Amino acid sequence: MKIALLLIDVQNDYFPGGKMELEGMKQASDNAAALLSEFRQRQLPVVHIQHIAAQPDATFFLPDTPGADIHQSVAPLASETVIRKNYPNSFRNTTLLAHLKEQQISHLVIAGMMTHMCIDSSTRAACDLEFSIKLASDACATRALTFADVHISASDVQNTYLASLNGSFAEVLSTQKIMAGLASE
Repeated sequence: MKIALLLIDVQNDYFPGGKMELEGMKQASDNAAALLSEFRQRQLPVVHIQHIAAQPDATFFLPDTPGADIHQSVAPLASETVIRKNYPNSFRNTTLLAHLKEQQISHLVIAGMMTHMCIDSSTRAACDLEFSIKLASDACATRALTFADVHISASDVQNTYLASLNGSFAEVLSTQKIMAGLASE
């Protein structure tokens, strides 16, 4: 088994003052940083995913803006892979699958943003591609949504998406449980 950390869209526009602020970013980014530190200490592969908006009407992650930059809490080292994407699914029209296959990665730990978009679609795609996945529940963040004039809190969105991914697409665990599992391998 070869494992890698996949950090998805931990970018400035999701943080306070950004163009698409998410709820719970501080805790989620602290946990993502803890996972990153653990993977670095164990000299395990890390892949950073960076979303760059390609749609002409996009309002955040605009090319060549500070908001699209990866946040300093998980800033990539020169030796770590950064893959840019233009869609929620990190595998769509990117080199991610080829990179993971080249590195003989079969297991992924996934963390990042937005749970109901890029985390959900990337986790489901990784499962379809037969990766074994651990999703760090507390190293992800999202925002409130509205549907048919009903307000859905960020907490409800987060819990619903994590619950729907757990078991069928990934093993959803806390950062601490994932790190404890790394220590026992």
